[in-house]
Amino acid sequence: MALSDLTWDQQIPLPQLSPWQSRIVVALVAVLCFFNSYDGEFVFDDSEAIINNKDLRPETPLNNIWGNDFWGSNLSSNTSHKSYRPFTVLTFRLNYFLAGGLHPMGFHVLNIALHSIISLLMIDVFTILIGGSVSQVSKAVVLAALFFAVHPIHTESVAGIVGRADLLCALFFQLSFLTYCKAFHIGKHKEDTFSVLWIVISLLLCAVAMLCKEQGITVLGVNAAYDILIICNVRIYELSQKLLFKGKIVEVNELFRRGLPKRVVLLTVGGAFLLYVRWKIMGTGPPAFTEVDNPASFTDSAFLRAVNYNYYYSLNAWLLLCPWWLCFDWSMGCVPLIKSPLDWRITWVLLLWICLVGLMGQAVCSQDSNKRRTLTFGMVLLVVPFLPASNLFFRVGFVIAERVLYLSTAGYCLILTYALGCFCCLWRRYKTLLRVSLLGLLCVNVARCAFRSQQWRSEQSLFTSALSVCPLNAKVHYNVGKNLADRGNQSAAIRYYREAVRLHPNYVHAMNNLGNILKEKNELLEAEQLLSKAVHIQPDFAAAWMNLGIVQNSLKKYEDAEQSYWNAIRFRKKYPDCYYNLGRLYADLDRHLDALNAWRNATVLKPDHSLAWNNMVILLDNTGNLAQAEMIGKEALKILPNDHTIMFSLANVLGKQQKYKESEGFFLSALKINPNSASCHGNLAVLYHRWGKLGLAKKHYELSLQMDPNAPGTKENYSMLKRKLEQAHKNK
Repeated sequence: MALSDLTWDQQIPLPQLSPWQSRIVVALVAVLCFFNSYDGEFVFDDSEAIINNKDLRPETPLNNIWGNDFWGSNLSSNTSHKSYRPFTVLTFRLNYFLAGGLHPMGFHVLNIALHSIISLLMIDVFTILIGGSVSQVSKAVVLAALFFAVHPIHTESVAGIVGRADLLCALFFQLSFLTYCKAFHIGKHKEDTFSVLWIVISLLLCAVAMLCKEQGITVLGVNAAYDILIICNVRIYELSQKLLFKGKIVEVNELFRRGLPKRVVLLTVGGAFLLYVRWKIMGTGPPAFTEVDNPASFTDSAFLRAVNYNYYYSLNAWLLLCPWWLCFDWSMGCVPLIKSPLDWRITWVLLLWICLVGLMGQAVCSQDSNKRRTLTFGMVLLVVPFLPASNLFFRVGFVIAERVLYLSTAGYCLILTYALGCFCCLWRRYKTLLRVSLLGLLCVNVARCAFRSQQWRSEQSLFTSALSVCPLNAKVHYNVGKNLADRGNQSAAIRYYREAVRLHPNYVHAMNNLGNILKEKNELLEAEQLLSKAVHIQPDFAAAWMNLGIVQNSLKKYEDAEQSYWNAIRFRKKYPDCYYNLGRLYADLDRHLDALNAWRNATVLKPDHSLAWNNMVILLDNTGNLAQAEMIGKEALKILPNDHTIMFSLANVLGKQQKYKESEGFFLSALKINPNSASCHGNLAVLYHRWGKLGLAKKHYELSLQMDPNAPGTKENYSMLKRKLEQAHKNK
């Protein structure tokens, strides 16, 4: 039964809304879905892209954004991910500027607003693709836009601040497409007329989309499809039949008359130029991913590699169809590899291609123009934006990433809308049931979005939620363990780190973190074994070398510890914390000059390294170099004017030099910042005791003993003072 262009749209059980009503409803529903993420924390990748990214800071030159990747690393570095998204980083920097710092609410609010705008613009995009008038938005367009607005797969892009890249890319993708369509408005009366200016503007907007995320280049494919299928009204099936079997070239000549080759040349040259510039920006070539990132791409068998890629596609399709099992990370065993042609999961691959071939057949061969148009563009929007993530052109650094499906969801929503429209035509007698079912589907999706957004509000809830979805994912257990360790629950963290290492025996980061906790619990032998294994697996793992050095130092394996520290510095030239720990080792060995040099290196690399400054002052004090200790302490306070530990150490040095007034000033400044320091009160009391201000000495001895009754030496000094005061009283 053929469904007319009018019937399937009119039978959709939605009220007919005016254009403005449609936009308001879609925008508000989009906000409603993700509103409860507005006051969430920075989570997961936000720590690297935002918290630790110096490109967001006002003191960092703005030009740095154009030379660094999305995570703030220089693009020329071999460790760079080569994700060049300066416009996205620029919006992060704007958030930082407007909020006066790293306050996540502003970041989240902008993400929600962007999703709402994109959902609203989908009305214009779907109106062009389905066919219709902007003066009367069809029910099908509104339903497709609503499906897009409420799809739970968008949660990672909206509730995760790093998803800003996908949102901005989608926004400029839409603007590029709409601008390309505008190029033909002048050609209503002349078929071969189009505006080169609007096409150039469309290419510029494509370039902007690429500067938000690399996926933006795919809009050129959608523009070309629109040109061929709508502007030139090419019916691919009929054209191929005529060319192959009848040898007719009239249709090809017609395409030339309509200017298609000119536009294809513009799109091809523009796209090639953008890709060339993008390649040059990458500097050292594509990023180097490991087997952990994308295990299928390292499979030796081309057949199994292709099967696994197709299995990933089927999982992505399932997430669009049933977005119930969502996870922040799908790597490290979450999706076990298919290693045999007899693996039952290949049936999912076959089912995927049966569905795709069936849809393509319906899209290409149908005599119903509306069905052909809707399904064709549904497939185009579904497949084309996904191509960069498909592993077809280059290896990607993930198995499944929900963020990359943000644009592809638009194609799925078009197909779903047409399918529901057909059902409504076939089952007209059940109109009430269909209306209730449709409303129920939308409500379920809204509820799922809200629930998933709640999980993205904190790392604890996000990481824990993944345990039931991907229990075999070592990275999930690692992140749960790391979150527990950060909150001080080390015993629970150990369990999750051990499970991460069990699931992935070469997981060096889990070994490093587990070794650190065991070191703090004084389980040094196991910590040494774990850290030694980590550096054996990854010899350039600088942090593990440093931690191994700390453990070896605690085990009094001084030569091994020194070698481990130097290995860490060899693999990470600028490593102030390692120089600091190396200085501690030299201090333990009474190699005072080497210790001072190591700590000085730490402060050169990191001028605000408080511990290194303080240790230099203390070492010089202990070795009797009081003048040099005073000079170092004052130099440190110029950089760290509010560091009470350095003030305390410097005050002790000045007191020994009998510079009582100056020493008193630093003690009092330190107590103003940290008034509950028993040692500071005790040492200030000693200063007053020597200075002869016995009343003040008594006061601070008593304050010190109130805070720490077992403070070493304070009781004895206080007893001496009391005897002195009693003797003075008797003498009177």
